[in-house]
Amino acid sequence: MNGKIISVKELDALVFGIFRQIGCPATDARKVTDVLIAAELRGIPSHGVARVMDYVGMYRAKRINVRPKPGIVHEMPSTATIDGDNGFGMIPGVMAMKLAIKKAKTHGSGWVSVFNSNHYGIAGYYAMMAAEKNMIGISATNANPLVAPTFSVSRLLGTNPLAVAIPAGKYPHFVADFATTPIARGKLALMEKKGEKAPGGFIQDEHGMPSNDPSVLKRGGAILPLGSDYEHGSHKGYCLGALADIFSSVLGGANFGPFVPPQIPYLPLPEHQPGKGLGHFFGAFRIDAFRPADEFTAAMEEWIETFRKAKPAKGQKKVLIPGDPERENTEKNLRSGITVLSATWDALSEIGNELKIKH
Repeated sequence: MNGKIISVKELDALVFGIFRQIGCPATDARKVTDVLIAAELRGIPSHGVARVMDYVGMYRAKRINVRPKPGIVHEMPSTATIDGDNGFGMIPGVMAMKLAIKKAKTHGSGWVSVFNSNHYGIAGYYAMMAAEKNMIGISATNANPLVAPTFSVSRLLGTNPLAVAIPAGKYPHFVADFATTPIARGKLALMEKKGEKAPGGFIQDEHGMPSNDPSVLKRGGAILPLGSDYEHGSHKGYCLGALADIFSSVLGGANFGPFVPPQIPYLPLPEHQPGKGLGHFFGAFRIDAFRPADEFTAAMEEWIETFRKAKPAKGQKKVLIPGDPERENTEKNLRSGITVLSATWDALSEIGNELKIKH
């Protein structure tokens, strides 16, 4: 399936206009747009503008609050819990990381949980907010229950991403931003649109048998944890996903596991909801809470230099530092424009036309 190159300015204007037209205040529309465009720039289209269709569908199904007023409902000196008021996850997400950073400035570290929220985009966006303040940032979220634990066919977990961003002195930030599964749901959706098959070890059918059909989730199939099967360490991926789920939900009061409300408008809400909405978790901590910041910076620079000098395996050009591909994608996309799948662009344009947005 062909793609269309769109300038960052044009894509940003269209997405921002859509969220304004459905009723989001300008400041909220800007936050949502910034996170989606950041995903596109970093080469993560599964969490970029393709999500606008789901978000607008959630709005039309009256399953999301486009004018939320998130607020703190529980707080201690270095921690807090925020009620997201059923808004787009970016709204309480940005608020929560800013609060974590503020607490870290005073107390060395800050930890904030969010409940009653929705999809918040890429986890790395929030972790990097802390790195920009010369702190280490952490972010995690739970997601639609599409992942089967090791030895199961039951879909009990989401792809539950985890991100950590670490400032690295004269070098770009170290940014690890990854799902706790071999693939995210959005990437499977893109594969389906392109008519591609999924690589082995990513998904299984409703009986627990390996599959390469990216549409298998629609028929009761499931995504596998990182590791794919027990012999290759899927129990470790299962543990990672479970930790992200518990930190994002049980800790603050969001729904966990199979009770997370689907972020797709045509799927029904769970009958039993032990919490409220979807949940996120954010952390920030000062480097000088552990050692002088200049000492850490020097050591981090040496760490990066050491790994950059690693001998590549046969057929490989170089060893990457976490965050390298996304940074390189950002530089290229800012310069040349963002390639958006034709089907995604057509759907986005259709929504823009329906809402009478000039683009």
